[in-house]
Amino acid sequence: MDGEVVQGTLAAAGTVSLWDLFLHAGFIVKLVMIGLLVASVWTWAIIIDKSMRYAAFRRQLNKFESNFWSGQSLEDLYHSLSERKTSGMGALFVAAMREWKKSFEKGARSPIGLQARIEKAMDVTLAREMDDLESRLGFLATIGSAAPFIGLFGTVIGIMTSFQAIAGSQQTSLAVVAPGIAEALLATAIGLVAAIPAVIAYNKLTADAGKLGMRLEAFADEFSSILSRQIDEKLAR
Repeated sequence: MDGEVVQGTLAAAGTVSLWDLFLHAGFIVKLVMIGLLVASVWTWAIIIDKSMRYAAFRRQLNKFESNFWSGQSLEDLYHSLSERKTSGMGALFVAAMREWKKSFEKGARSPIGLQARIEKAMDVTLAREMDDLESRLGFLATIGSAAPFIGLFGTVIGIMTSFQAIAGSQQTSLAVVAPGIAEALLATAIGLVAAIPAVIAYNKLTADAGKLGMRLEAFADEFSSILSRQIDEKLAR
């Protein structure tokens, strides 16, 4: 069905529903709309997944801090955590304690070298944890910045097709022009629907990841100081 017939059908029927506008849009415009709708669904899947993961991560941090400062010995805590997969502060703690134990088993004598190895082990683990926290956030940033332009591209193509149909029909009444313009503008609307939540979620989730990262860094610094004092005491004997 060409653009002239489509616009005439919509004008005659007075149809303005979104579904009919989508069905009567051109192939390229439909492709743009479908792509944006898929991106929007995936965006919401990431938002929901990340929100749940961050909430669980905070609970995990709170639980670990409670156990760490409860007076339980570091050895007991290490044995309980090393037997299962850990993340967050638990992963930092296990990495540091594992390096501590390996170094003393091999007869470490240099407190500076041991401290450096422990800090390096925690830095590597911290980088891995931050990569996991920030994974897929780049997709939200990409959708937030690109979706409006992709929708605008669909709108431009739709308007060009609509004007060609109008020129062919030699009719310029509003009833003939409006359906084609509405079809084209629907692509921009869908682009904004995909972009706005992505931008808001990206800013919020990035801030949340930064706060969680700061908690991990603060624990790494504090635990490094604790181990440094114990290293001095142990090597001084």
